[in-house]
Order: sequence, then C-alpha cells, then structure tokens
Amino acid sequence: MFALLVLFAVIHSGGAALRNHAEAKIGARAWRLLFAAASIPSAVVVIGYFLAHRYDGIRLWNLQGVPGLIPVIWVLTAISFLFLYPATYNLLEIPAVLKPQVRMYATGIIRISRHPQAVGQILWCISHALWIGSSFMVVTCIGLIGHHLFAIWHGDRRLQARFGDAFTELRANTSVAPFVAVLDGRQQLTWAEFLRPAQLGIVIAVGVFWWAHRFIPIGTTAFLHSRLESLLG
Repeated sequence: MFALLVLFAVIHSGGAALRNHAEAKIGARAWRLLFAAASIPSAVVVIGYFLAHRYDGIRLWNLQGVPGLIPVIWVLTAISFLFLYPATYNLLEIPAVLKPQVRMYATGIIRISRHPQAVGQILWCISHALWIGSSFMVVTCIGLIGHHLFAIWHGDRRLQARFGDAFTELRANTSVAPFVAVLDGRQQLTWAEFLRPAQLGIVIAVGVFWWAHRFIPIGTTAFLHSRLESLLG
C-alpha cells in the first residue's frame, strides 16, 4: 500500500511540477489529458487496493461498538469532503473541455485554510483510522498525510514561482492550519462565498457515499481483492 501511495505521489506531484514545461510544449489541454490518463487510473488502483485490504495487518484498536462513534465518523468525513474537493468548482477543466488554467484563489474555503485538500485528507484519515483501527490503515494514513504535507510545500513553491508578490501577499494573509488566519484577524469569513452549486454537489456525493458504504462488505471487497491480485501479480 505504501509503495502504491508513493507511486501515486510521484505521478501526481511530479505531473504538477512538469505542468509549465509540458504546457509550453504540447498545450494545456493535451497535457491535462495526459496527466489525467496517468493520475486517475493510479488513484483508482490505490482506492481499490485500500478497499480490498483495509482490515489487513494487526488490529490495533476496535472502537466500532462505542456509542455515538458512527455519527462522529460521518460528521468528520462530511467535513473532510468539503475541504477535499474545491477542485469541483472547475469540473470541466478536468477532462479539458475548458482550457485548464492555474488560478490563485483567495476567497471561500481559502480563508479558512490555504491548503484545504491537505486538511480534508487529514480529517478523512482520522475518521477512517478511528473506525478501522488496523495497522494497514495506519500505514495508509502515514502515506496520504505525508504526501499532502509535501504538497503544501510543493504547491506554495509553484504558486510563488508563478504569481510572485501576489502569492506572497496571499500567504501572509492566510494560514495552513484551519481558522488560524480568521482567529488572528487576517481573514474575515464571507458566508455568501460558500453558497455555490459545487457545494451542493459535494453534499450529494457525501449522501451517495453513505448509501454505497453498506455494499462494500457484501462481495465488493472479495471482488476487488481478486482483481487487484491478478493485476498486480
């Protein structure tokens, strides 16, 4: 699992690092399609392997019978999704229907955290580690959180190189840790900025995932395990 996460990190973050050079050579749309063709399948393999093996290894804790834990897990997961998927605001750029662009956001969820996807991933890891409790899950969390901590540095470095003083100002007025810039007065939340159709899509996605989770233990894990083992040898 750790090897698959490292491979995904190399493809994903490596592709991000090559973006400027690649777009200059073949264009933004062609590069996005190549990037998606490598990144999406690798993500699917990681997710599938995780679903097939999430209870492998040593069971370090078992809190699944603790009263009230299920609502806590779902609340943490729902919040994590609100941080994880701000990219859905430009959905048509993912398949290059619209020309992909590099943007520097300064509103909405960026007022809470400059790196919302890292925050969302950490929350997702906390919620699922509480529920699953296996050594496999711990390794998965180490890999995911490690990649996102690297992405914080890597993302800031790329935005600094592209936007210069404008990003320096944004970095000074925002925080990586959630709500720090709000609490110390550098940011003020504007709730109207959060009322976007994409947020409704995220809420619907959370509902769909909640509904679909009940089917994961019923045959899905065994099927994924057999397919992945044949794929990975």
